[in-house]
Amino acid sequence: MEIYINGKARPVADNCNIADVLQLLDLVGKRVAVEVNLEIIPRSEHETYQLKSGDRIEIVHAIGGGLYAGSRPMA
Repeated sequence: MEIYINGKARPVADNCNIADVLQLLDLVGKRVAVEVNLEIIPRSEHETYQLKSGDRIEIVHAIGGGLYAGSRPMA
């Protein structure tokens, strides 16, 4: 079947779930948020959420930031 990941068409197995897609993209264990058809899917559902042909998946990486020890806030 074909799904869309971050706007790009991609063929995947018919019984694919979100965890499978994350493994395919080498994102297992990474801090990501996954949205399917405009709905955020909790991490606890990634293994059981079955994707359907035409689903639109958005995957966003969490990026840390802030100040590090010894830095000064910007004025």
